[in-house]
Amino acid sequence: MEKRLSIQQMVIATGLSAHTLRYYERIGLIQPGRDHSSGYRSYTDQDVNVIEFIKRLRATGMPVREMVRYTDLLRQGETTIAARLDLLKQHRRRVEDAQREADQHLAAITAKIAYYQALHAQSVHTTVSLPTCSEEEHAEQGVAQEERDNATDYSWT
Repeated sequence: MEKRLSIQQMVIATGLSAHTLRYYERIGLIQPGRDHSSGYRSYTDQDVNVIEFIKRLRATGMPVREMVRYTDLLRQGETTIAARLDLLKQHRRRVEDAQREADQHLAAITAKIAYYQALHAQSVHTTVSLPTCSEEEHAEQGVAQEERDNATDYSWT
């Protein structure tokens, strides 16, 4: 006889809250059985496996409606393998696109870090004495205090 898990055991096995498991049941992602004597939900090892895969789909951005479609197809059996394959291939393309975009963002961040590290290394090794001017000298040069205060470089380049 197959081992059955209570909702509390399923929480421990999957890391999801009881609330999330009930929500997944309500929207049709999972269909736990019921204990005949108590009427409580009971889950199987197969339910754990489905939840673990759903967690991967969710973590990679698959919309809930597509996850529901996938689990509906899964429950329909082997006749839906081609449809499940198509659905997962479409999702994989989106994940690969997102990964490429994330890699581009990471490269830009890494370049910015290298830029700041080089600037920092220069400033640590080079002491520059900047001439100071009195307020009157700035006024003579036509540089207002507000312009000097706003001279901070906030560019991203």
